Amino acid sequence: MNYPLLSHELLVLALGIALLLADLWLPLPAKRKLGYVAAVGIGAIFLYSLVAVNLAPGEVRYAFGSDPSHGPYALDALALFFKRFFLVAALLVLVMSVEFADRIEAGIAEFYALILFALAGMLFAASANDFSLLFVSLELITVTFYVLTSFQRAKLLSLEAGVKYLIIGALSTSFTVFGISLVYGISGKLNFADISAVAGQFSTSKIFLFGLLLVMVGLGFKIAAFPFQIWAPDVYQGAPSPTTAFLAVGSKAAGFVLLLRVLFTAVPDITRQWAPLLMVISAITILYGNLCAIPKYNLKRLLGYSSVAHAGYMLLGVAAMASALGAPGRDPAAGASAILYYLSGYLFTVLGAFLVICLVMRNLDGENIHSLAGLNQRSPLLAATLTLAMVSLAGIPPLAGFFGKFLLLKSAIEQGPAHPGFYTLAFIAVSGVVISLYYYFGVIRAIYWSKDPVDLSPIQTSKPSQIAIYACVLGMLYLGVFPSAVVNLAAQAVKALHS
Repeated sequence: MNYPLLSHELLVLALGIALLLADLWLPLPAKRKLGYVAAVGIGAIFLYSLVAVNLAPGEVRYAFGSDPSHGPYALDALALFFKRFFLVAALLVLVMSVEFADRIEAGIAEFYALILFALAGMLFAASANDFSLLFVSLELITVTFYVLTSFQRAKLLSLEAGVKYLIIGALSTSFTVFGISLVYGISGKLNFADISAVAGQFSTSKIFLFGLLLVMVGLGFKIAAFPFQIWAPDVYQGAPSPTTAFLAVGSKAAGFVLLLRVLFTAVPDITRQWAPLLMVISAITILYGNLCAIPKYNLKRLLGYSSVAHAGYMLLGVAAMASALGAPGRDPAAGASAILYYLSGYLFTVLGAFLVICLVMRNLDGENIHSLAGLNQRSPLLAATLTLAMVSLAGIPPLAGFFGKFLLLKSAIEQGPAHPGFYTLAFIAVSGVVISLYYYFGVIRAIYWSKDPVDLSPIQTSKPSQIAIYACVLGMLYLGVFPSAVVNLAAQAVKALHS
């Protein structure tokens, strides 16, 4: 085993265990501050990653396994991109968790530690090059979220969300492991490179294809794509806000990196044949998420349906990649880099929105949009942040969400001459953007133009929360105005899929 390659994961696990040990001796008031300690630790690991973990162009390093040329754990440019992505997300979620700590009656140190253990699962997922590590990383993520979702044990909605997530998550796990067993039973392989070498022989095997389809069902659950999205609104509404934020960003990104690895590293020849199916799933997911969000007044539930729609937009890029595979003159990397850029903008946008929700609604039983009335007078900073987040999610320039949608639409339209169905898919995506304007701007209307706000008392924000909010605002603006740096970084990362 090559331990230095696992430095990100080992450091995060060590930090999680250290928090649990510190919880044994610290007095109750000090335990709340452990979230800041964890955030500083994650920040240090992120800086370590930037400074000490570097790869040459096209370099891949492997860990585990007897064959050093393609082990189950791969550290390449794509893995490094997502590891740093997950570290940034976890840092912001930990700051948010400290603000939420007064709503957790007991076990706040365990709450912080579980976030770190979920992060470790995401870091393993970024490097999964084998179905065995794919399954283990998915389970580490999912099991920790079972607990995090229902952590407010005195709150009925939280318990209900946890039970729903547990039941549907267990069902998706059974699909995944059954699919892996069928793939292994037919091919005798678990490693993605090994499967890629023999997948052409089994392209007509119904059992092999059915196994892959079951794996896709499990991953579809993680990204909340139709028809595996039914858990998202209830879980988003009932879970603690930091948990919902980490689910919306970290868990979804983990699902997408695994989806890219499986489709374009393990079975690219079969993926090419699935382009029409991916197009249909993308279109339905976009329409379902946007249409169902229209009548919602609970902000977290609205963002749950919005999350479904955004999964559909990113699947548009996956479909474009699948269509371009092996086709002369068409580059599948365009769709992949668009997905990575979109996720980067989505990180700052969604976490900015949930930071505001956490601060504004910490003393309320629900997250009704009407609770935002008068927010511009109570805290202009929070009002502006949530407004920018809604505008970015809607895809309006010059914010990150606009350029992300532009890149995804561009990757799809480029496939139009060979597959005219992509023109229809692009039209559906644009229609989804137009539909979303209604409910996103409904939130903005509640902030600035609500009549007779009940509470106009100022909202106090801590310095770490202010820094996190400014970071999210800066991320939304920088990625929208100066997208080239992240686009180039994403383009370098996705080359690992075809190496």
